[in-house]
Amino acid sequence: MEIGVKNVIETTVTENNTAVAMGSGTLSVFATPAMIALIEETAWRSVVPYLEPGQATVGTRLDISHVSPTPLGMTVKCETELIEADGRKLKFKAEVYDESGLIGIGTHERFIITADKFQAKAESKKS
Repeated sequence: MEIGVKNVIETTVTENNTAVAMGSGTLSVFATPAMIALIEETAWRSVVPYLEPGQATVGTRLDISHVSPTPLGMTVKCETELIEADGRKLKFKAEVYDESGLIGIGTHERFIITADKFQAKAESKKS
């Protein structure tokens, strides 16, 4: 895995990704859970081309600050960069912006896993 791998994903703040809709608050602003999901998606998509067949990544840690609110209708852009790769452990820097500036910043860690084994382990909890 190559340090410095970057990705950018944009979304628009809609009723579906507000704090009210996601149950994280009472305001019609971009929800922190929506920002976290955007960070995770931006990070995992950045490394897909470098994974072996049958591999995937799973999120294991987030250290994120949501520093500014974003109203309905604004565009939100997430940028991630792979800053550490230690075996199967990947660490990303994340920055999230709206049209007025920085709204979120922090780090996100993911692990490379074998998808079918991981899914089987999860399913085994049912028995």
